[in-house]
Parts: sequence; structure tokens; C-alpha cells
Amino acid sequence: MSRLLFLNLPVADLPASRAFFDRLGFGFDEKFCDDQAACMVVSEQAFVMLLERNRFADFVTRPVADARHATALTVAVSAEDRDAVDALAEAAWDAGATPAKDPQDYGFMYQRSFHDLDGHLWEIVWMDPVAVEKGPAEYAAELQDAG
Repeated sequence: MSRLLFLNLPVADLPASRAFFDRLGFGFDEKFCDDQAACMVVSEQAFVMLLERNRFADFVTRPVADARHATALTVAVSAEDRDAVDALAEAAWDAGATPAKDPQDYGFMYQRSFHDLDGHLWEIVWMDPVAVEKGPAEYAAELQDAG
């Protein structure tokens, strides 16, 4: 059995957060949604649980951080190509996100980033399939040898 990933994020306004991510094209598994939680489907093996802050607090032993003031994690989601990276980032800004950094272009990898409605940092990433298969160092060496 392959492992599933469940990332839990505290949100201040669950309906607003759910609407935000819906506008970005993410779906929700209604079996795991209620008035305090929404299970956002990223892929067949990756899910983000959007939890009202009070509900999130039920699962942790330390105070719930405010992502508007500090970064505890970066959520990175892949895209099919560079255009899809740009499209998703622009959809996020149109839905109320704020830009985080300028676009990052490493040749083999391209990414854009934004802060969601609660300040969580999201990165949308495309990586050349050859670089994924071989690793960035070997990919760069092959490009240098070919050039």
C-alpha cells in the first residue's frame, strides 16, 4: 500500500478558504467535510485538511501559529508545465491571495508562490521530467556536455 499524505492547515474562515481553493480548481471529498473541516483533494494520494482554527487546536499540543506573521511550512504543488504554473498563480491572486516571491526560473524548474487567505505559503512548481528522472545535478551536467 502506498502512503497517503494529509496536510492539516488552520483557517480562520472555512467557507472563504473552501471557496478560494475551489476557484483554483481543487475538489473536495465530501465524506470528510463538515462545518469545521474540508478535505481538499490535491491528488489520489495527497489531501489538505482545511480546519477551523479551534478544530485544528484539538489536534495539536502547542499554540496554533498565525501564518500571517511567521512561516512554519511551504506547501508545494506540481503543475503540468510552465503555463500551468502561471495560470494557477494568477488564479490564486484573482481569488484573493497575495504574491510571495518573484517567479523563480532555474531552467530545469520553474515556480511561482503566493500566500493564501490565512497567510500559508504555497508554491506552484514545474520540473522538467528529465530532471525529475535523473536529478538536477546530472541533468545540468548533461546540458553542459551537450552545449
